[in-house]
Amino acid sequence: MTAYDAIVLAGGAAKRLDGADKPGIRVGGRALLDRVLTACSDASATVVVGGRRPTVRPVVWTCEEPRGGGPLAALDAGVRRTTADRLLVLSADLPFLGPGTVAALLSAVPEGRREGPRNGSRDGQGGEPGEGALCVDPQGREQPLVAVYRAEPLRRELALIAAEHGGLSGLPLRLLTEGLDLARVTAGPLASFDCDTWEDIAVARARIREHGAVLDEWMTAVKNELGIELDVDNAMLLDLARDAAHGVARPAAPLTTFLVGYAAAKAAGEGGDGATAVAEAARKAAALALRWADENETR
Repeated sequence: MTAYDAIVLAGGAAKRLDGADKPGIRVGGRALLDRVLTACSDASATVVVGGRRPTVRPVVWTCEEPRGGGPLAALDAGVRRTTADRLLVLSADLPFLGPGTVAALLSAVPEGRREGPRNGSRDGQGGEPGEGALCVDPQGREQPLVAVYRAEPLRRELALIAAEHGGLSGLPLRLLTEGLDLARVTAGPLASFDCDTWEDIAVARARIREHGAVLDEWMTAVKNELGIELDVDNAMLLDLARDAAHGVARPAAPLTTFLVGYAAAKAAGEGGDGATAVAEAARKAAALALRWADENETR
């Protein structure tokens, strides 16, 4: 298991969204916050900085004091609730963030502690190598809220910034990244796409419904809604539905896939592996559909 804690910043006034509850806005049937939490589901602990709400998985809640202090103050509040050496830091408005981007950031910051800077001060040159890694979008823009930081240097810089400025409220994130030695990880075109405006929300919703992605998005949304943690072969199930529709009758397709799911659940309840049970049940049902079709052709 990869050891890291996750911090998700889910506060802010969302002024460009007319003050809407941004983390709760749904894209592809799922709240933005839930989409981010799914991308980092293997974190040892997850701290969400913001107002409490129902979430797709258990998290630790906290808030900056006073509220509305901005990203640095929120980050500091989140860091105080973590214990891991590596901290994944994310904003709550990343509809396309996936486990692959999280894994790439973690790979750029190998496990194991590093000592802080030798001079003990912020000189604009950064600290020791390997203090973290942040995402860079295709336009070359750095994303400090799609990043992994080593806990010790991060705590050090936050403390130094607070001492220099008399606090963290209202300060820009660039003050933090300027004082750290960070690797840059180039992500896919949508990995760091964030939703700051209603236009961004509309773009995200439209992209999710594009033909190449809609089935995977729909299956993920259904599994999350039903509380199912299971990797299934979508193509296999589609082939089964096609065989049942063509070899038997169109209404047989949804009924057959339902029965396959029921059989798989029954097998899993008896101690079997869920994904294996789905594959075996689908194989048997597909073979039956082909035998059924063969009988019709030989009449």
